Amino acid sequence: MPSPQSSRERPLSPHLQVYQLYRKIAPLLSILHRLTGVALYVVGSLFVIAWLGAAAYGAGAFATVQGLFASPLGYLVLFGWTVVLFYHLANGVRHLTWDSGRCVTNEGVRGTGITMLVMVCGLTIAAWAVGLMLVA
Repeated sequence: MPSPQSSRERPLSPHLQVYQLYRKIAPLLSILHRLTGVALYVVGSLFVIAWLGAAAYGAGAFATVQGLFASPLGYLVLFGWTVVLFYHLANGVRHLTWDSGRCVTNEGVRGTGITMLVMVCGLTIAAWAVGLMLVA
């Protein structure tokens, strides 16, 4: 004899079609947080491997990699990596805030999301301004 629970329909797990990412900021920022973590790991590891490998190989190889990083394309990639770094950092702080029990309402989630995006822009601009001043 089937149990009473087996005759009921089971609830469906939420998926991307339910979230409507274009209407709500929280699920989009959450997914981007995971993607930026992967991007930081993969791209950052490749940068460090290329840089250290070139330094170990010799002065000519190191100068080539430094020249690549100093090219317009290199600056564009490094700028994107900086944005991703600060996004992941700021969103991590946002999650720590939630873990403390603060800002877990709908308004708080939206507010911290917008604040986090503003902080990402500000931190990225500040870091590049300082970096370019040091290089010049």
